[in-house]
Amino acid sequence: MDQLWGLLQRAQQWSPRPSQTIYKRVEGPDLGHLEEEEEDREEEAELPVQFCPMELKGPEPLGSRPGRSAPIPWAAAGRKAAPYLVLTTLLIFTGAFLLGYVTFRGSCQACGDSVLMVGEDVNSELDLNSGLGTLYWSDLQAMFLRFLGEGHLEDTIRVTTLRERVAGSTMMATLVKDILDMFSSQKLDHVWTDTHYVGLQFPDLAHPNTLHWVDAAGSAQEQLPLEDPEVYCPYSATGNATGKLVYAHYGRPEDLQELRAKGVELAGSLLLVRAGITSFAQKVAVAQDFGVQGVLIYPDPADFSQDPHKPGLPSYRAVYGHVHLGTGDPYTPGFPSFNQTQFPPVESSGLPSIPAQPISANVAVGLLRKLKGPVAPQEWKGHLSGSPYRLGPGPALRLVVNNRRASTPISNIFACIEGFAEPDHYVVIGAQRDAWGPGAAKSAVGTAILLELVQTFSSMVSNGFRPRRSLLFISWDGGDFGNVGSMEWLEVIWGSAEVMGRGGGGEPSFFTLFPDPQGYLSVLHLKAVVYVSLDNSVLGDGKFHAKTSPLLISLIENILKQVDSPNHSGQTLYDQVVLTNPNWDAEVIRPLPMDSSAYSFTAFAGVPAVEFSFTEDDRVYPFLHTKEDTYENLHKMLRGRLPAVAQAVAQLTGLLLIRLSHDHLLPLDFGRYGDVVLGHIGNLNEFSGDLKARGLTLQWVYSARGDYIRAAEKLRKEIYSSEQSDERLMRMYNVRIMRVEFYLLSQYVSPADSPFRHIFLGQGDHTLGALLDHLRMLRSNASKAVSPGLASGLGFQESRFRRQLALLTWTLQGAANALSGDVWNIDNNF
Repeated sequence: MDQLWGLLQRAQQWSPRPSQTIYKRVEGPDLGHLEEEEEDREEEAELPVQFCPMELKGPEPLGSRPGRSAPIPWAAAGRKAAPYLVLTTLLIFTGAFLLGYVTFRGSCQACGDSVLMVGEDVNSELDLNSGLGTLYWSDLQAMFLRFLGEGHLEDTIRVTTLRERVAGSTMMATLVKDILDMFSSQKLDHVWTDTHYVGLQFPDLAHPNTLHWVDAAGSAQEQLPLEDPEVYCPYSATGNATGKLVYAHYGRPEDLQELRAKGVELAGSLLLVRAGITSFAQKVAVAQDFGVQGVLIYPDPADFSQDPHKPGLPSYRAVYGHVHLGTGDPYTPGFPSFNQTQFPPVESSGLPSIPAQPISANVAVGLLRKLKGPVAPQEWKGHLSGSPYRLGPGPALRLVVNNRRASTPISNIFACIEGFAEPDHYVVIGAQRDAWGPGAAKSAVGTAILLELVQTFSSMVSNGFRPRRSLLFISWDGGDFGNVGSMEWLEVIWGSAEVMGRGGGGEPSFFTLFPDPQGYLSVLHLKAVVYVSLDNSVLGDGKFHAKTSPLLISLIENILKQVDSPNHSGQTLYDQVVLTNPNWDAEVIRPLPMDSSAYSFTAFAGVPAVEFSFTEDDRVYPFLHTKEDTYENLHKMLRGRLPAVAQAVAQLTGLLLIRLSHDHLLPLDFGRYGDVVLGHIGNLNEFSGDLKARGLTLQWVYSARGDYIRAAEKLRKEIYSSEQSDERLMRMYNVRIMRVEFYLLSQYVSPADSPFRHIFLGQGDHTLGALLDHLRMLRSNASKAVSPGLASGLGFQESRFRRQLALLTWTLQGAANALSGDVWNIDNNF
């Protein structure tokens, strides 16, 4: 019997058990540094642990090992049967073990895309200061929430709105110093700032912009008062624009196509459009394509909440907005803007050639009353009292814009917590600091949350926490001029990446990246894991949206289930979302818009990004980009719920950062882009018959998508069969996962000519959207669906189609090859 008990004990030692990760303090100058080691609970070697995305509730206490039974006297016959009993027991145990192992493996195989969601108990930490011992995911959550709760978000928002924060202003320089001092007082590894000298456009106070009626002879008559004269459109073309007035709804391509179909002449006109739906830059670009001479943009009350208990935008206020169809400094496209640097004499192609000016609702009423022509469609009619909403044309107007360009210094501020295992891989989180006006919702909320997160993670570091990957916090400048600060920084590091990628200099270590006073973070696309934007995060409290890359959707869903709803007691944010729509991603997920700082990270640099927003039941926040964006109005709009909603954003963001910086395997869902392509195949299939009649096919796209799906599945299987404690192997997988977004940037177009090279999110002929626009020209009614630039071309062109198809297909195929890891052995069947 003693022999049998010994065999059973050894069998238990052979059985698999969850590995645990602990951290120990490393002696040396860096007192906060923690080193990871594997804790072996038994002297015997353990079998490899299979990875499976199971929702774990916490560490199960180890049961006590059964004591040894007292010897029992056996008869001689019993002693002879003992070897057979031992053999039978071992056979039963082995069969049960193999059956359980196969079942466990099968359950993992069924997990699908969510395999990358690391189990909560796998990542643990040692809180050396508190003496609590091992910390699990639940402990990290509790630590984060404890320190976050000590903050004063509302006070920071209120104080920030009282400070002038116009880019380049004297008061902004003071705020930069204050934030640098605050960062320097925290337990951070690196704090620095960089300065760019950029071309910004401001009103000319000596020569203000004007609007006049014009008589038949072309002479200026009555001047219309601009009730909000400080409001303007940065990057508008300067000079005079005269034309007959036409009302064009939101100024979208389909709106102008409908006007043309109704016989309204657009060429040479002055366009009146409503703010909303599309950006100011898109409205002006579309108008320019249709031959319009100038654009006036006003806020219609119909686009804002009609709740009488909530404040509304005064009718004398206009809305600020830049009109550069792009991001960054438009006077140095593709180049970083540093002082005393020589740039080629070029300008961004996104700068408009026609003037644009915001006007108030009161001024718009006076203009609409002068219009003649057909009555606007019902859905075009707003809520301006006494206005018939006719389409026009009306009397002639003259718009004069005298904005001036000025070289302006802007400063980005950086703070870093260095990772202990992958310090050269970092998670970036940023918030716009500048604002035109008080900017409560625009930038004060994001800045307050950023500062609070810096303090919270600093406190966690002081209590034993150390992320595996580095956390990089950034306060951006120049955001109101088209995310100039973030884009200029990206252009700096992109330039370094291009030089290193082509010049061969090798990858720099983390320590050569961060201390640089200019903040040069070379090879961003090879180092950055994710960018999280805090801009526009609280615009209401009714709806929640995540504008994001598909790679982050699964992780966002997981985190939403762990954050309490600020609106419904006892519910999580996920519960709040699915309450109105069981298909949660259709309710929550949105594409990244160009006016978000997160857009450039994904579409330009190939880094997955996300921007969270609470909104007002799909109604726009009425005070954004106006002088009314004050703390008081934001507080009233949320009916006193501003602290709760801001706290929810901070919790959501903080938990996301912990997962991204701490999980052994990056929780990015690399299989999602196969679903994205599948979602577009239905649109492509619509034209398969037309293409077949011309001897053309879309088979290449289908094949590339199939290769991507197979590559994703291959990587999943490798992960299933790997040992998570193998740091070298995990790093290799993480590098492949984090580069997926980068490989969706077209390598066949110039970054200078087409900076947004992402084939799904970017801008240009290489994108899937451009291919679909071109295919629509195969149909007789194509002109109603495509952009004006395409509609005015030569129609469908086979040579252009072949080039677009090649650009799209080979980029997707390259992403598949890179994901599979076989980039050195490409075997395509095209």
